[in-house]
Amino acid sequence: MVFKRRNPRSYLQMVAEAFWPRGGWTRAFHYVKHRIRRLPDDPHRIARGVGAGVFVSFTPLFGFHFITAILTAKAVRGNMLAALLGTFFGNPITFPIIAFSSMKLGKWMLGTRFDESQHESLGARFVGAAQDLKHNLYAIFTPETAHWGNLSYFYHDIFLPYLIGGLVPGIIAGVIAYYLSAPVIAAYQKHRRKKLKERFEKLKARLHARAEEPGSRT
Repeated sequence: MVFKRRNPRSYLQMVAEAFWPRGGWTRAFHYVKHRIRRLPDDPHRIARGVGAGVFVSFTPLFGFHFITAILTAKAVRGNMLAALLGTFFGNPITFPIIAFSSMKLGKWMLGTRFDESQHESLGARFVGAAQDLKHNLYAIFTPETAHWGNLSYFYHDIFLPYLIGGLVPGIIAGVIAYYLSAPVIAAYQKHRRKKLKERFEKLKARLHARAEEPGSRT
């Protein structure tokens, strides 16, 4: 195949690069910024898409952020590709901050107490929920009885507080991302149109000069 990698990455390499891209997160940030600025769309639509992607980064819908970003961008009439790029706001560097603030706010909004030592058992709760999910899928096709204990505990103690608590900071971050990116994108597009116009005028003048040279006409 034309686009097949010469040296295919192993599964461990793909997982590692998901947490630390080749060239580091600084390079990844500049790549996303460059792609967003060059999108061929209205600056406000692109900015709304960026805001949608940033907002989705505050939700616990891991594995569905791209789908949720597209749906959110459509709802706010934003650029869907910009929304996908905007989800890169959520990364291994920012996720701990997002998760901590969302859980703490969500617990407070639900009237429960947030135990700051919970992060030590958070991974175990994800594992327990995954085990229940796997067992219940197996139980559909076998006489096994479905288990809901870990899933129910995970939903009420982790997922729901995270979801509710992430809405407020997610909306705020999304709005900030919109108002910061819209003028930057507009200025970049204006500058790029000016540069393209200047190149066109130079090419036009060069062609005109060639046409005026002696012997250029038959």
